Amino acid sequence: MNTSVAKTARLLGAGLRALIVLTVICGVIYPLAITGVAQTLFPGKADGSEIKDEGGRVVGSSLIGQTYTLPKSNPDDPEEAAKPDLRWFQPRPSNGLGANSVNTQYTLLLSGATNRSADNGAVDGACPKDAAEGTLCAQVTAARQAVVADNSTPTHRVRPETVPADAVTSSGSGLDPHISPAYAELQAHRVAERNKLDVKRVEKLVREHTKNRALGFMGEPRVNVLELNTALKSLTQS
Repeated sequence: MNTSVAKTARLLGAGLRALIVLTVICGVIYPLAITGVAQTLFPGKADGSEIKDEGGRVVGSSLIGQTYTLPKSNPDDPEEAAKPDLRWFQPRPSNGLGANSVNTQYTLLLSGATNRSADNGAVDGACPKDAAEGTLCAQVTAARQAVVADNSTPTHRVRPETVPADAVTSSGSGLDPHISPAYAELQAHRVAERNKLDVKRVEKLVREHTKNRALGFMGEPRVNVLELNTALKSLTQS
């Protein structure tokens, strides 16, 4: 009996020692080492790829998109649709971004795509003008009409055929922080007019914030909307 108790005690002691050692290594030393390496080599990415304005205030992350909408006329009405604030460059369509009390344009409510197929609502491979409500075709058609209406100015008329795909469709996550250079350029005239800026200066701002393909061949050229709007805010206040 004493031998059995001694063996059990030794096993429990060995297990406890292993637990303590592994806890220290995996729960303390390893996290501290990885955190130290990350903060030393990639401090910006390790802290969440934060973007700050001229005043040093964190306005968001370069990895997550934001909405730029006008305040609701009735904040207590959950059914009231948010309207875009046309002073700013607009991101891709998404229902995954909302508001909070800290940064009213930076809360993740949900993530995900519509899960509708590309021909949802299509007839003979094309979207009809009277596509059934709720189908992807109907959403894309309505979004294209809104883009044309919102971005046309007295001196610049947007043609429906020039509206790029990312202006009327959401990304797979619904949280894409980027738009195509084509969509950013399409918005330049409206942004310039709303902010009383020269359109050439706004177009230059878009070019300055256009990132090329990674390593020259991966992905597509893109514009980070938050970074672009942060620079636009600085421009309008200068």
